[in-house]
Amino acid sequence: MSMSKPKVGVWLIGAWGNVGTTVAVGLASLKKKLTPTTGLVTSTPLFEGIELCDWQDLVIGGHEIRRTSYYETARALWDNSRMFTPDLLDLIEEELETYDANVRPGSLVNVGSAIELLASEKPAVHETSLDAIERLSADLIGFRDTLKLDHVVVVNLASTEPACKLPPDHPAMHDWATLEHALNEDPGLTLPSSSVYATAALNAGCTYLNFTPSVGSNLPALHELAQKRHVLHGGRDGKTGETLLKSVLAPMFAARNLQVQSWVGHNILGNDDGVILNDPINKATKVESKDHLLGEILGYKPQTLVSIEYIKSLGDWKTAWDHIHFDGFLGTRMTMQLTWQGCDSALAAPLVLDLVRLAIREKKNGSCGVMAFLSSFFKSPLGNAPMDFFSQYRALENWAAQQK
Repeated sequence: MSMSKPKVGVWLIGAWGNVGTTVAVGLASLKKKLTPTTGLVTSTPLFEGIELCDWQDLVIGGHEIRRTSYYETARALWDNSRMFTPDLLDLIEEELETYDANVRPGSLVNVGSAIELLASEKPAVHETSLDAIERLSADLIGFRDTLKLDHVVVVNLASTEPACKLPPDHPAMHDWATLEHALNEDPGLTLPSSSVYATAALNAGCTYLNFTPSVGSNLPALHELAQKRHVLHGGRDGKTGETLLKSVLAPMFAARNLQVQSWVGHNILGNDDGVILNDPINKATKVESKDHLLGEILGYKPQTLVSIEYIKSLGDWKTAWDHIHFDGFLGTRMTMQLTWQGCDSALAAPLVLDLVRLAIREKKNGSCGVMAFLSSFFKSPLGNAPMDFFSQYRALENWAAQQK
């Protein structure tokens, strides 16, 4: 089967992780028509008649702190989680090797001790934030220029970084000119790791999407940089499982005037994400992202508890139990309990491909800044979006209608 020349680069931060590998396997399989489009929002009737980039238009590259390959990670996912049959991998091995050749060493600046332990080697630990930004930007520009791509979309799929609340007087909390000057004048000035990657992407003229709960581009200086470079960005934290259910169910309780007294969610998972979230410092970032939306949807804050625990034997599968205690008519107290069980990477990867296609379409519209219409894909969406899924999805429907 002849392949057309790729036009768009999909640059994955955390390229050889489970989600990045599932994106690569999924794209290669879609190109060869080896898999249906189940799970892809952009393959639903809502997007019929809208010109979105073809799978053949896309090529993958990325940054990674480990030494491995797409094929090796995919085989491990088969061994541990029964994903990606060996027969399928044999059919797309050549495509995966092409993607491997585009992966470059990532940055360990300010990643925290838990993520440092994942690194195969640590040559870049002592980089300054500015050194890392310049190196990572050069990688992106080289990828774009070497393959003669029209554009590159950078997607952050890296492990959740430690919680980082920059002080109000930090240059990143003001404007891009202040931050740029400070980075040049003070080699010791640090940014969150995800913001280093975001700055590199925006500075290189790339679209940046943050699929993690880390800070990323959600800083005043980087919002301004996106406008200055006339590029798009969006995020944060892909909404794939338990929080997706919360954003669907909580509006039901609000609409029926049922008073939620408590909502407890217990999550167990066994992949590298679980390893990192087993560290309390990193876990705090994820818990905050998962927990904040109930109060915003309900209009009041019930008692909540979110727990995340690492269970190695589960592999890439995750299970969430939710217990919802609520009051009905005449003060009658009732309970809803549910279990969500899913394959983490298989839930996330199609959304990544959707986001790339939608971002490319929005770039063709000449837009820049935050893509608020993508809010239904994220737990903590940028752009002052509502938290309930139905309002978020209407924003996507309205955007789609404008494209026709």
